[in-house]
Amino acid sequence: MNKTIFHLAFPVTDITQTKAFYVDGLGCIPGRENPHALILNLYGHQLVAHTTKEPLTPQRGIYPRHFGLVFTSEQDWQNLLEKSQSKQLAFREEAKERFVGSPLEHRTFFLEDPFYNLMEFKYYRYPESIFGNSEFNQIGDRPEH
Repeated sequence: MNKTIFHLAFPVTDITQTKAFYVDGLGCIPGRENPHALILNLYGHQLVAHTTKEPLTPQRGIYPRHFGLVFTSEQDWQNLLEKSQSKQLAFREEAKERFVGSPLEHRTFFLEDPFYNLMEFKYYRYPESIFGNSEFNQIGDRPEH
C-alpha cells in the first residue's frame, strides 16, 4: 500500500538545541544527521531542520506561518499536550477550544521551538471539518495587526 507522507524543511541555528526540543521534547525519531541538517520523524512525517547563519526572528502572532498536526484521536492530542507540558516545552498559546458548539469545534495548542518556528496541534470534534464544511468561513483566530 502506498502511503504518501508530508515533508517540511525549516530553519534552525543549532542541531543540539534542535534535538533537545524535537527529539527529547516532542518525541520525534531522529534520522540522518550532519553538522548542517537533521532529519526528524514526526508521527510518520519527515521534518528536516537546516541550519542557517541568517538571523531568525519571532513573528508577532501565530499567523501567517506555522505548521503542525491534526490528530484524528483526541487521546493522541491529549497525550502530546501532556508530554509537552511535562517536558516544559515553550507554549506560544496554551490549549484551548475554538468554535465551541459549532461543526468546526476543535481543540488546539501552539508550541514555539528555540528558533521561533511555531507548531499547532489540533483535534476536531467532527472529522468532516478537517477539510469540509465549506459553508462556514471561520479559519483560526482573528489575525493580529
